Amino acid sequence: MKIESITIPIHALHPFEGHPFYVKDDAEMEALVDSVREFGILTPLIVRPMDGIENEYEVISGHRRLHAAKRAGIQEVPAHVYALDRDAAAVMLVDSNLHRERLLPSEKAFAYKLKMTALLHQGKTSCQLGKKWSVTAVSATANESERQIYRYIRLTQLIPELLQLVDESRIALTPAVALSYLRDQEQYDLLETIESEDCTPSLSQAQRMKQISEEDYLTMDVIFRIMTEPKPNQKEKIVFRYDDLRRFFPNHSTKEIHDTILRLIESEFQRQHKARRDRDAR
Repeated sequence: MKIESITIPIHALHPFEGHPFYVKDDAEMEALVDSVREFGILTPLIVRPMDGIENEYEVISGHRRLHAAKRAGIQEVPAHVYALDRDAAAVMLVDSNLHRERLLPSEKAFAYKLKMTALLHQGKTSCQLGKKWSVTAVSATANESERQIYRYIRLTQLIPELLQLVDESRIALTPAVALSYLRDQEQYDLLETIESEDCTPSLSQAQRMKQISEEDYLTMDVIFRIMTEPKPNQKEKIVFRYDDLRRFFPNHSTKEIHDTILRLIESEFQRQHKARRDRDAR
């Protein structure tokens, strides 16, 4: 329930604890900072009073706007204050951000988990029926199947370093889900092999490691043996290290870097082809 619309000092606003969406200082943020500096905050933040702390508020929607306001040097921002408990606020937070483009797998994973947990608390049940109902409710608003919701939530069981590889599109979603069943130490052993051998697991390899882990003999040697075996139809490939390319594309996603490199190669190919044609025509 909405209480009021007021202007709140920046220092009295606090990020929602454990909110799953990244606030990055990228090109989009730079544009937002410029806009806020020129026009101010056009869309009020949505906040709730902090439990037990007078005149302090927790942000539900508007973390990026708040960050931009801080960078622009603005001292106070407009906000709509809602009387919500943490679970209702968590549901609103997730729903207000799912429309954003280019959400990372990790953002979806922790957002879906946060909302599912909040719905379970609201339903006052932790039984399987309650879990099934909450996933159905998440699926309805996320425009993704229940099976896909479960798969994303499984990603929260990955160690941060492997989850980052999923965000960078170096590990696909389906193999990542299988890897999420490995114990933490097994995941760190896998990470060490990925880094030393510059390779990532296929779906078949991930499923085999999951099965061997369940049988309780997934050692470092077994992981190394699986990861270094020749893959079916393996072809020679050119590999660029992510960090080598990042310095040329500091504000691009992995997909944007991939697409830009292909465009540059295509442009150079067309230039050389035209030069040969012009030379042959002389």
